[in-house]
Amino acid sequence: MARLFFRNLRLLLLAIFLIVAWGTVTFQSLARLEDPELTSRFALVTTFLPGGTAERTESLVTDPIEAKIAEIPEVKTYESTSRAGVSTISVDLLDTVGKNRVPLVWSRVRDKLREVQGELPNAASEPELDEGEVRAYALLAALTWEQSDAPNYAILRRRAEVLKNALRSLSGTDEVEIFGAPQEEITVNVNTETFASLGITASELAGQIQQSDAKTSAGQFRGDNTLLYEVQGELDTLNRLQQIPVRCSACESNREFLLLADIATIEKGIATPPTELAFTSGKAAIAVGVYVQSQYRLDRWAVAAQKVIDSFRADLPKGIQLEIVFDQSRYVTARLNNLIGNLLSGALMLFVICIIMMGWQQALAVQMALPLSLAIALIVMGLLGIPLHQMSVTGLIVALGILIDNAIILVDEMNIRLKAGMSLETAIEETVQYLRAPLLGGTLTTVFSFAPIALLPGATGEFVGTIGLNVIVAVLASLLVALTISPAITAKIHQWNHRRSLTTKVMIGKERWWESGFSHPGLSAWYRRSLQWSLRYPKRAIALTLIFPVLGFTLMTTLSLQFFPAADREQFIVELELPPTSSLTQIQQLTQEVEATLRSHSEVQQVYWFLGKSAPKVYYNQLTNRENESSFAGAIVQMNGIAGDRFIRQLQTEFNSAFPNARALVRLFEQGPPFEAPIELRIYGSDVDRLQQLSEELRSILAEVPTITHIRSRLNDVLPQLALEIDEPEARSRGLSRRETARQLQVIIEGVTGGTILEDTEEVPVRVRLSNSDARADLSQLQSVNLLPSDRNGYIPLETIGKLSLIPKNAAITRKNGLRVSTVQGYLTAGTLPANALADFRQRLQNSFSLPQGYNLEFGGEEAERNSATGGLLGYGIVLGIALVVTLVLSMNSFALAGLIGIVAILAIGLGGLSVWLFGYPFGFNPIIGTVGLIGVAVNDAITVLTAVKSDPLAQKGDRPAIVETVIHTTRHVLTTTFTTMAGFIPLILGGGGFWPPLAVVIAGGVGGATILALYFIPCAYLLLSSTKR
Repeated sequence: MARLFFRNLRLLLLAIFLIVAWGTVTFQSLARLEDPELTSRFALVTTFLPGGTAERTESLVTDPIEAKIAEIPEVKTYESTSRAGVSTISVDLLDTVGKNRVPLVWSRVRDKLREVQGELPNAASEPELDEGEVRAYALLAALTWEQSDAPNYAILRRRAEVLKNALRSLSGTDEVEIFGAPQEEITVNVNTETFASLGITASELAGQIQQSDAKTSAGQFRGDNTLLYEVQGELDTLNRLQQIPVRCSACESNREFLLLADIATIEKGIATPPTELAFTSGKAAIAVGVYVQSQYRLDRWAVAAQKVIDSFRADLPKGIQLEIVFDQSRYVTARLNNLIGNLLSGALMLFVICIIMMGWQQALAVQMALPLSLAIALIVMGLLGIPLHQMSVTGLIVALGILIDNAIILVDEMNIRLKAGMSLETAIEETVQYLRAPLLGGTLTTVFSFAPIALLPGATGEFVGTIGLNVIVAVLASLLVALTISPAITAKIHQWNHRRSLTTKVMIGKERWWESGFSHPGLSAWYRRSLQWSLRYPKRAIALTLIFPVLGFTLMTTLSLQFFPAADREQFIVELELPPTSSLTQIQQLTQEVEATLRSHSEVQQVYWFLGKSAPKVYYNQLTNRENESSFAGAIVQMNGIAGDRFIRQLQTEFNSAFPNARALVRLFEQGPPFEAPIELRIYGSDVDRLQQLSEELRSILAEVPTITHIRSRLNDVLPQLALEIDEPEARSRGLSRRETARQLQVIIEGVTGGTILEDTEEVPVRVRLSNSDARADLSQLQSVNLLPSDRNGYIPLETIGKLSLIPKNAAITRKNGLRVSTVQGYLTAGTLPANALADFRQRLQNSFSLPQGYNLEFGGEEAERNSATGGLLGYGIVLGIALVVTLVLSMNSFALAGLIGIVAILAIGLGGLSVWLFGYPFGFNPIIGTVGLIGVAVNDAITVLTAVKSDPLAQKGDRPAIVETVIHTTRHVLTTTFTTMAGFIPLILGGGGFWPPLAVVIAGGVGGATILALYFIPCAYLLLSSTKR
């Protein structure tokens, strides 16, 4: 193919044009994301049991649902929290469940939930499965109430619905959700005296309202035409509600009816207490969040969305403003521009290095392989549906220096043959024939070393997998280009410049460095002497080459462990939590105080609060697992610059001092798969009281760790509960049972729903309440409420049949995989490595804690996620390591020589670890995947040198001068490939931060050290091996 391209210039140009054009078009069409989109392998099952205690909820609701979920083999874990009146079960699927199978599994889970419905109490709601989203909103906008009077949530909600529908209509929109909008309801307020005079209860009145609401079909008329029967008069307006006739026992004698408006006050407002609220700069707000389809270009969608927002903002009435809370397209554009800038600057550095090492003609031939290989990689990305995001682009950057290795070796080898006077076509044929096997072997070693990263399962694999996949695609593309197009381009350049080069040589007498590459006679002589000395004393030379790798392995044991570092972002999260009995009003007051503290810092630009539930996702791994919790609030804090560890630590210290009765957490966004807390301890056992005791002991020990800021244990939360102790004989004698008493108290306190009013597409519930009862918030009022006996003859004061008392109850009972568990979570000061804090805790744990028989302790949090990801990587690494060995044996045709390459691979790991230690980075997951990739890259130079030695008849027999000349012959392209590989990582290293530099340092440092091994260790080891054979 290379000779065909050389003979046919038009074919060569057409091939180049086709590759470049196709790659360019693909680049323009690829979706743009900030981070990889992870598959949603977790979901939350929520079931309500009104009036149920935590114990009853666990027994009657959680237990039967868990039994059904456990029947699904793809379920990895299920964790439940049973609280008063609500059961929540978090379900996680196995990492091996592929993206396409996930919806099918969730469908089967829903089938199981429908099956279990019949086993639940009648009062229990239908279990609802909510699949989690592991992606950030593309846009988050907030409508704020700017007037001085109380916010009209009905107006805000309607406007939010209009914006929601407008954004949903855009091409590329996936889902649109609303946050902070309290539920609206219509209350029918009737006082106790009215109910007494009419002889009906609130439940009966609600039933009559329900019966007046005709929202069901009355059948069909089937004659010549089919017509739908419908009873007119459904509840659609407040006026229609007011005109409902009410039948009462006092009216039945003369068959009279009263209108609802005559006996009740009807009002429309928000449900009290609200379940969620949102605030922007202390002003009431409702937020609208938009997800965009993953295969759609976010930057183009953002332009269309901005037009919709501008139009919507122009139509807003006075007193309502629209503010953009979060625009992901801005982050995506900035990140991709930065990464693409790194790619281009790296390519420029490679070109400069190639000119210095090889001369401009060879550098031009080599550099042509770079855009062609990248274009092919982009084409494959388009075919596989891989978007442009920080991982996929970084994969191309990682491959950058490796991409031209094959071209450098081929062009250099071909140039040597051309200088020897070989014809162009013969040089093409012999060079390709000579290098086909070693280049294929070197490429396959790179492929096999990056394959574990590409094949890594689960969320971690989806996060970093495209790094490995793009490196594999790019190096395979480079091999294809090197064996087909690069020889033809090299020959053409040599042909076109041959006469001019001859003229220059006649005039100057020798080639200049920019024509043939840098060469220094003194350095060359010193290098030759060093090779001669090393082959004269091979054992000493080998010992010297082992110093740095062994030192690296030693120092690696001192490195701190880490999973992924925090993200470099000008946002952070604040989480506030009060005791479980706290109301939304209390948490709202706390948010105002916390915001005042935040705004005392000039670095803080804006604060967005979300009460009653987690803040919307503005980062892909942000957890949103808090729902219907009046004691919780989350904030998105926007800063003027990057939120650093020092500022976060300062804020945390201020919060701890100013708000000692609250759990106020300041958290940076983390990279990688999400986890709830960096340190998590789980104790399994059957007895709740014993679990609480053990948890308290663990809390005390964990609190001794200096870097711990807050500790949380749900099982140890105690919820005060009002208990009514009924004198059952007295109640029975007056016509009241326990069940009836509970039912009437439920109506008095919460009211009862009867019918709905349909407004546009939204149903607003109608609730009947006692208007003159403060029993919801006043204990004295609650004790004096009147109950209606079965004979409806007068009312019975509650205090005459029972008394109220305050008793402690478990706020929640937690379980994992059907076993009761107490989870103790520890949160750390910003910048603290969880592994270091956990090591401190383990030391203290050994000295002062022991588990009783039948109880087990398990560690979760960051450590569990890190171990799981590392285990998955090593699992694939072992299998592919075997494939790598097979490849080396076949390419070298020798077990012994393959063993030498394997030793270089192992030593390179120590060199990479030494580089991490020198730069002061922890040994996180990025250095681990860098080390895995390094193995394949580091051995390429060794393969090149060993292949050259084997190809020389004298060197193959162990002739020292011949080995020296052979190594010198390969040195230029070995050094060139090393320098270009290292240069490709310089932009990532100089870019700063804690995410990419560790990976770049591992590979760059390991490759640089492996070159010394290739040039000194390999010749000496080969010499010793050949002498042993002789």
